[in-house]
Amino acid sequence: MSLLRSLTLRQLQIFVAAARHASFVRAAEELHLSQPGVSMQLKQLESIVGFPLFERINRQLTLTEVGDRLLHHASRILGEIKDAEDGLQALKGLDLGSISIGIISTSKYFLPKLLAQFVKQHPGVDVRISEGNRETLLGLLRDNAIDLALMGQAPRELDAISEPLAPHPYVIVASTGHPLRNEKRFDLQELRHETFLLREPGSGTRAVAERMFRDHLFTPAKVTTLGSNETIKQAAMAGMGIGVLSLHTLSLELRSREIVLLDVLGTPIDRAWHIVHMTSKWLSPASQAYRTFLLENTSTYLEREYSELLPVRGRD
Repeated sequence: MSLLRSLTLRQLQIFVAAARHASFVRAAEELHLSQPGVSMQLKQLESIVGFPLFERINRQLTLTEVGDRLLHHASRILGEIKDAEDGLQALKGLDLGSISIGIISTSKYFLPKLLAQFVKQHPGVDVRISEGNRETLLGLLRDNAIDLALMGQAPRELDAISEPLAPHPYVIVASTGHPLRNEKRFDLQELRHETFLLREPGSGTRAVAERMFRDHLFTPAKVTTLGSNETIKQAAMAGMGIGVLSLHTLSLELRSREIVLLDVLGTPIDRAWHIVHMTSKWLSPASQAYRTFLLENTSTYLEREYSELLPVRGRD
């Protein structure tokens, strides 16, 4: 049976949403469908493909090998259709366009506020946000599933245009009872017996921590891998270890004094936020406008919101 004659774009759209959320329920909510309707469409798609696309492992919905392969093709097909739609929409002007942006989880602490400012100026623009770690965003860019990506490191792996937006400092955090909480400018080696709480491999935050270890010829006694910034913060506050995190994830905890920054030589680690799109990607007027908005406003906003959280000092 020919796929071209049998499957529908709606089935691909439902499949991609279910894969992105790892949930039929959340896919149904996003697409304003009933859960039985989503299940029926996906069963029909599996029948057309001839293989299962999803499986449940420990109650977690995951893609099969066939599903993973189809996801890349489906994302590219839908991305090309969106490009065509954006091209036609551009003839009607900026305020009727759409934007799809991928963000690493670290940026969710500030990007929605900037996005709200932009949408207030352009209320007719439709925005879709996909969240994931660095590796996930690289895949979305490669598959033409998003227009823009906000990430902490320029992607050398892709033929992409990357523009710096603003400074992005990383810090070492610990519980308020940590014995070194009041020490000034001490060496990282003083923490050699500590448990380090790190994000998963493939995340930008994990890459920053591992680069810091290499630069200081440092080997932590133990590493505990946790899947989110929030989990690392809670574990650090509970005294389970010390964490390496973006300063931009810590506004509430530092202001409420639930967590402390350790004054380690070489920190904060200076990095930068980047806005990225594929070189071959045609950006709609709405996407171009949002890219320009971020380039003009992100640095000022972050400086205003976060500069007071870092102690004032000279260079090491």
